[in-house]
Amino acid sequence: MKTILTGIRANSVLTLGNYLGALLPMVRLANKYSEEMNVNIFVPDLHSIVGEIDGDLQDNILRTLKYYLAAGLQVNKNVHIYRQSFIPAHSEICWILNCVATMGEMSRMTQYKEKSEGKSSCNVGIFDYPVLMAGDILLYSAEYVPVGEDQFQHVELARNIAERFNHRFGEVFVLPKTTDEQVKFMGSESGVRIRDLSNPEKKMSKSTVAAGSKIMLDDEPARAAKKIMSATTDSFGEVQYDIQERPGISNLLRILSLVTDKPIEAVIDRWAGETRYGELKKEVAEAVSGMLADFQAKLTTVSDTEVFELLSVGEEYARGVAEKKLLEVQKAVGLR
Repeated sequence: MKTILTGIRANSVLTLGNYLGALLPMVRLANKYSEEMNVNIFVPDLHSIVGEIDGDLQDNILRTLKYYLAAGLQVNKNVHIYRQSFIPAHSEICWILNCVATMGEMSRMTQYKEKSEGKSSCNVGIFDYPVLMAGDILLYSAEYVPVGEDQFQHVELARNIAERFNHRFGEVFVLPKTTDEQVKFMGSESGVRIRDLSNPEKKMSKSTVAAGSKIMLDDEPARAAKKIMSATTDSFGEVQYDIQERPGISNLLRILSLVTDKPIEAVIDRWAGETRYGELKKEVAEAVSGMLADFQAKLTTVSDTEVFELLSVGEEYARGVAEKKLLEVQKAVGLR
């Protein structure tokens, strides 16, 4: 069976952007393909410690896993949830792959450039975590890796490392699909990026200081509605979808499409040419607050016991697959 692999760092409470742009699409893909593919959904907690952690890491890990279940993830014999750090093979293979990756290609990683810009120094994990990510993918022979567009470069790096390793040591790794193939599989041309409500030129981010710029999944629905009503739009005075010229109003249309599960084309047609921005904001606010209320109610029904039982099964599976591939790698390079 082919494998889909994906995960979200557990650094804090997630935003509406994380939910609509990453977590919910993951859940829908998992439910769609779980009868015909292995679906690995893991918490990359080793990646989490690269940056600042908001709150307690263990609490964040458990909450993130509950988010998947509250969002409707249907766990069956082919859907596996696990914690990265509970599978030692991830750390072990990272060193081996470090000896295949090059300094040049690592220094060209866009996220490394962005995270290190203007700093006199940064931790080595910021530089090296794409190699760990390559290990996350290659240990499970994952061909499909649903990620945001800011991570496409890292999936391509995993392909390059795998190709180089196979050339030197034999056909050990299955290569993940190319970026174009990944995008086609995910059903999106460029990936969904929910924008900052105050500054729609940027994506909605957990790290943004301004509270009104982001909606958190633990926001009270009424508070979230107020944030939508205060969102920056534009001065054109007419609703049109143009993410480059009119990112604010386009962002609201995109949010409405995703929250109501309606095609973006239908939402655009419904509102095109309207001059009442307030009416659009009101509809988006009602849809978001309703979605949050429903999601938060479902979240209260997911128990710690349920999550830990699923982890026990998922980590036993993941450990078996990862250790088998790690041994194959170790034999290929002569360590075993």
